[in-house]
Amino acid sequence: MKYRSVGKSGLKISEVALGSWVTDLKGTAAEDVAKQTVKLAYDNGIDFFDCADAYSGGAAERFLGEVLKEYPRKELVISSKVFFPTGEGVNDRGLSRKHIFESIDQTLKNMQLDYLDMYFCHRFDETTDLTETLRAMSDLVAQGKVLYYGVSEEWGSARLEEAQRIIDRYNLYPITVVQPQYNLNDRYIEHEIMGTCRKLGIGITTFSPLAQGLLTGKYRKGQPLPAGSRATWQSDHQINDLLTDENLDKVEQLRKVADELGTNLPILSMAWILQHPEISCVIAGASKPSQLENNIKASGFEIPADAMTEIDKITGFHRFERHVG
Repeated sequence: MKYRSVGKSGLKISEVALGSWVTDLKGTAAEDVAKQTVKLAYDNGIDFFDCADAYSGGAAERFLGEVLKEYPRKELVISSKVFFPTGEGVNDRGLSRKHIFESIDQTLKNMQLDYLDMYFCHRFDETTDLTETLRAMSDLVAQGKVLYYGVSEEWGSARLEEAQRIIDRYNLYPITVVQPQYNLNDRYIEHEIMGTCRKLGIGITTFSPLAQGLLTGKYRKGQPLPAGSRATWQSDHQINDLLTDENLDKVEQLRKVADELGTNLPILSMAWILQHPEISCVIAGASKPSQLENNIKASGFEIPADAMTEIDKITGFHRFERHVG
């Protein structure tokens, strides 16, 4: 496993991270499989484990905390997130100082930890002044409950720039990391966010590298949905919305590129993300050890320049630039 710095900070994390979104598995056969997956991750050099208080009402945090306490704390980089509702109260959501402070205490209790390595604002809160949010996150760093903080989705380039101005004005601890969705099917961060992070020295830990499963290659044009696949049970139908003829045609072309390079589509998809120097890591989910074994192979996998050019051609991506005059 290879490691990278998170932006300009001194923190280093594994190129492939494990995300935990599990439901309450206690007492089930799936619990043992999930524990085996975490152990496999640790044994193969994965040190970054990502979670959120919104995942399964805190069950994901409790599961991950229980499993990770078996390993030396200093060897682990553990993160969680705050924003989504944690109760029925009017203040049980968002990025107010009250909700952030109460949420971090509950997260630390759930995960049986004294501190988090990274703590993310899961979304942007339109109802809370940005200065209040940034002061609260910075104060958590000062208190030692959080070592580094960052943001996730809905934090575009303009918001990151505004946050930096506030941080400079009040001499706050800076945003260290962002966690956006990024994959071969969704390259929006290349328009502005990636450049802003490069300028500000912010690391990028990406999620959904396989686009909800589209880039696993198991969905084929003109063929029935694989039994038990996400497309057969996902309630919000995110993957189903991606299974267009256009996308499936691209997947077939990308599969050929992977074959020519002697690998498979999931490895190619994650390794492609890691070819970008702004990226700190790829956060991948794995419901069983065999999936993780494959994901790990993306670390250090080099894609030749001509293949990168071919991938750009297949995806049809063009960076948006506004020119005046």
